[in-house]
Parts: sequence; structure tokens; C-alpha cells
Amino acid sequence: MRQFMMGGLVESNAEVREGHYLMSLRLPLSFALPLPGQFVMVRLKGRKDMLLARPFSVSGFHRQAQDIRIEILYRVAGQGTRLFARLRPGDDLDISGPLGRPFEIPQNIRNVILVSGGVGVAPLRYLLACLQVQGTDRAPRIDFYIGAKTVDELLELETIRCLCDNLHVCTDDCSMGHPGLVTEPLEKAIKSYPLNDTLICACGPLGMIRRLSEILTQYPLACQVSLEERMACGLGACLGCAVAVRGQDGEKQYQRVCREGPVFNLRDLLWD
Repeated sequence: MRQFMMGGLVESNAEVREGHYLMSLRLPLSFALPLPGQFVMVRLKGRKDMLLARPFSVSGFHRQAQDIRIEILYRVAGQGTRLFARLRPGDDLDISGPLGRPFEIPQNIRNVILVSGGVGVAPLRYLLACLQVQGTDRAPRIDFYIGAKTVDELLELETIRCLCDNLHVCTDDCSMGHPGLVTEPLEKAIKSYPLNDTLICACGPLGMIRRLSEILTQYPLACQVSLEERMACGLGACLGCAVAVRGQDGEKQYQRVCREGPVFNLRDLLWD
């Protein structure tokens, strides 16, 4: 399976927190509208030391008269992202997408709970902006639970504060907000949300997702999660990002995060 890539230009690439960058890319108008939760594969042009493209969640999208701009929020975690952090305005990139299954918000939903851990805030930042575009008469109430190891790793806090109805900040080291895991204040508040018209959307470390699954066994709110997995191809060919899920027949099967995900129904995921 061949991956179609188009050329793009770096518009900006700013370090917003230590080791965390927000990159803006200019793309042709032919680039399709990404839906919240979808991702792109990005490759450096002319670099023999980085042959594989890297997956990034779309954290912002803007259509302009002459081109399109997408935003990528990422953390430097290895050789590939260290190379991305060195990019400057005007540098060339190859990009494919948008790819993957997005978040799906049913029309009856009146309460949306967003839960992020670390750089998992990236796709939820875009989802939050898209929900607000619906207008005040249709936009649901949005509670945002954001967590990080320390205050220095809380990303896009002011943007989120301006867009959501209620913001709950948590840090592992007690440097800001609730002292502890982001799932703790949510667990305390969970029963205040009505079952029929509430949806949780989450993205973060696997431990956070697993704890969320345990909480929701006691109070069965609908929940969609975007999984963070390493990907080699982004097309489902290599099977390197497969995760265990419960199939329609109830039996265990494997699905690819890049194709059947990255967004999954939380209750479909198998942990053992």
C-alpha cells in the first residue's frame, strides 16, 4: 500500500514549554479537512537519517484564501522529534493525511468531558475548538480535565481556559491545581453527570486510559479514547500499532490504531 504525500512548508515551530513545540504547517488548498482525533504522517525532506514519517495528532486547522494551515503540538521524545524541533520557517516537509478514525459526537450530547494527560491534550485542543464553532445554541457544556507531571508541562492552558466551561487542572508534583492524577477529580465528580447525554473524550498515557476504564465500570458513561501508539507506516500495512479489542462477537481480536483508530470506544479495549 503506497502512501500519498504532499509538500508543505513550516510556518513556525515554537517551543511553548521546555521540550514541547507547537508547529504550524502551510499546505495546499487540496489538503482535506481533518476531523478532531485524526492524525497526519510527516517526513523530513532529503534526510537519510529519518526514512520513516512520524505520526502527529492534528491540534489546529485554519483555512485561508491561498492555503491551509494545520498545527501540531508535540513533545521531543527521540531522534525523530529532535530533528523536527530544529526546523525553521520555510523548511520543506512531506505530509500525508488526514488519517484514522476521529472522535464522533452524537447530536443528543449536551455534556462533553475532555480528559488529557501530558501531550495528549493535542487532539482535544482541536476537538474543543470544533465544538465551539457549532454556536452557543448547539454547543454542549464542556468540562476539561487536564493533567501533567508538573506545571511546566501543562500545555495550551490559557487557550483551553477560554474555550471550555469548566477547567480542572491536575499536576503529579502538586505544583498547580489538584495534587495528583487527572482521573482523581473526575472520579469524585463522575456521578454528577447525566448518563444519557454525556460523553467523555480522552487522550493520554496508557495508564491514564486504563484507570479511566476502571472508573467507568462503576458509572457507565459513554467514552471515546484516542490511543498514543508508535506507528511505522500509518496505513495499516505493517501491523506495528495493533491493540487488543473486543470484537462484535465478544471474542478477542486485534485492530490497528492507524486504521481502525486512533479513536476507540473505551469499552472495546481489552487490558489483559
